Amino acid sequence: MKGLSIADLAALPENQSIDGIFLVLSRQLRTTKTGKPYLSLTLGDCTGQIESRIWDPSHPDVSTPFERGDVIKVRALASRFDGSLQLKVEKLRLATATEYDRSELLPATTQNVTLMWQSLLQVIDSLESPHLRRLLHVLIDDPQLQQAYQQAPAARQLHHAWLGGLLEHVVSLLGLAQRVVPHYPIVSPDLVYTGILLHDIGKIHELSWQTGFEYTTEGQLLGHIPIGISMVERAIDSIPDFPPRLRTIVLHLILSHHGRLEFGSPKLPMIPEALMLNFLDDLDAKMQTIASEFQKAARQGKPAYEMTDRIWALDQRTMLDTRAWLAQSE
Repeated sequence: MKGLSIADLAALPENQSIDGIFLVLSRQLRTTKTGKPYLSLTLGDCTGQIESRIWDPSHPDVSTPFERGDVIKVRALASRFDGSLQLKVEKLRLATATEYDRSELLPATTQNVTLMWQSLLQVIDSLESPHLRRLLHVLIDDPQLQQAYQQAPAARQLHHAWLGGLLEHVVSLLGLAQRVVPHYPIVSPDLVYTGILLHDIGKIHELSWQTGFEYTTEGQLLGHIPIGISMVERAIDSIPDFPPRLRTIVLHLILSHHGRLEFGSPKLPMIPEALMLNFLDDLDAKMQTIASEFQKAARQGKPAYEMTDRIWALDQRTMLDTRAWLAQSE
């Protein structure tokens, strides 16, 4: 066991000394206003992440070489800066493999993966189109793809950035679609569900999640949309007599799901199913991002009346947890 977790830190008194084992999520050498170098770190474990500082990187107690993705054991002071919890690292070394378990360091879904996978399979088997059912089974029946689909995060840092996050995001979208699709008879349910199941499938090769969440070389050079298109095209090519027009529509759903050219989609949504996929995808991503920010604020011990930190995915806006704020005033 690795000992103290990040979630435990909010309850500690100011300037409490702590010992802990954490994953290095980011490491940047910066300078103070007086020109003195320091290290700005983001440390994480399965319960969250915390900003940390090494104010004198040359000191022997903190001079052990380490990089992003390493696991380090630190002695630090927990304190607040501008209302946010922060660690001042006073001593560190690389942790040994016997001192921690990987599951303690990487955040993971709190949902039941087996049940989520079963609900995904039920949606696939409910599709009326035998061609779409066959396409989806060609992909997800592959044991390696199935394992990766269940383990992959949905993103490196933004929404659903945890083990199982991709599956959780997809199942959440399926639940949204099952509520919204019946309201709009102009859309094909089969196409919306297929788009949901395939839109982010390229992320299983875009991202790696062994010691942290990073982009693979393939992910950096290509991105998950082209990777996903390649995967789906290969699967379609293996199915005899797959309708050419249906192929075009399926590929369009993947290509256009980011909704805007500047957001990485090479095509804008040009069919109602693609437009719905984009809106649902954006809604789920943003709401989960906000929920994660509220959880982070609670871990930092912020009172309910305070706004969150600025949220990059929401144009640097801050957000208020209205449920907590209203409950506090009653």
